[in-house]
Amino acid sequence: MWEETEFWIDLSWKIDPDGSLGIRKWFESPADPSRPVTVDEYYGWMFENSVPGLPEAAQAEGLSPLQFMRKYGAFEVAKDVYEVHERPVESGIELEDGTTRHGFKSPSKKLEWWSSTMHEWGWEDEAIPTYLKTHVYWRDLDLSGNERILLPIFRLPTLIHTRSGNAKYLYEISHGHPLWMNPVDADALGFSTSDLVRLTTDSGYFVMRVWRTEGIRPGVVAASHHLGRWRLSDALGNDRWSSALVDIEKTGESTWRLRQKEGIAPFESDDPDSQRVWWKDAGVNQNLAFPPHPDPISGMHAWHQRVRLSAAESGDRYGDVVVDTSKSFDVYRKWLQWTKPAPGPGGLRRPLWIDRPVRPTEDAYYM
Repeated sequence: MWEETEFWIDLSWKIDPDGSLGIRKWFESPADPSRPVTVDEYYGWMFENSVPGLPEAAQAEGLSPLQFMRKYGAFEVAKDVYEVHERPVESGIELEDGTTRHGFKSPSKKLEWWSSTMHEWGWEDEAIPTYLKTHVYWRDLDLSGNERILLPIFRLPTLIHTRSGNAKYLYEISHGHPLWMNPVDADALGFSTSDLVRLTTDSGYFVMRVWRTEGIRPGVVAASHHLGRWRLSDALGNDRWSSALVDIEKTGESTWRLRQKEGIAPFESDDPDSQRVWWKDAGVNQNLAFPPHPDPISGMHAWHQRVRLSAAESGDRYGDVVVDTSKSFDVYRKWLQWTKPAPGPGGLRRPLWIDRPVRPTEDAYYM
């Protein structure tokens, strides 16, 4: 698993090796443009130029900002950042007592009941908080039959998304990947713990094992989003502590099947613990069978899925994932029709006042 920054740097040079596309120049080393910027150079510049107070704190200890962050891992930029909206300012929102406060980041500086932003961007019906039926609205499901809501994003306390696949001790603790199912649903559908079940989505299906548990409510089934890692080569790919060896086969004009050939097993490495691996289950890559569901307003993927549960069929194996890419694209086009095309007011691609974790320059907000 690459550090994400390193991945994007390398990808930029692969896409634009000679700089003719205008991509590479943003990822060249400031010290030597003939080579990619290193991760140390990238973060070193950030710590030196973008974190108030960090260079001074580092200098006081005789360290560079990068060395300081390597030593401590964190730097406190500001303290007591509470009730910012109540702070007195010269220009903000004026209260009844005549004082002026910072307010919130909304255009009105208030917690808005009616959103001028939603109205201006064409979402008049949603400008006042209301309940919107989703694609997994429970009254639209055949809960008396075999339809259920799949929760595919719940987290175990021992793993970090699928990013902790190199953490041997964590995967020794958490390596099973069952489908959580309330006994009420299991009885209605005729499933016992460890039964193989096929979960069919709008673009394909995948095969898991059932775990009967009171830990989930009836009408909802769940599969942790941490597991399901795979690799195509016995020697290359994801960490072998956590990945299955698989084969991907085209089974129709637009249909593909991922099938596990071998689960997790002991392997040779410079870590003697790799020969002590005793667990086998790498889990099921359920995400592959989820068609794109871009939320019409935010654009974010809507993860919950309407699934149909049935007993595994003849020839099904644990971990099978079958996807029809044509159906997946059809679902995407259907959801795309529910949104409103850009640009918004003034040629914006998104409202200026809505921040990002790392806010881009203002010109990036315009089409």
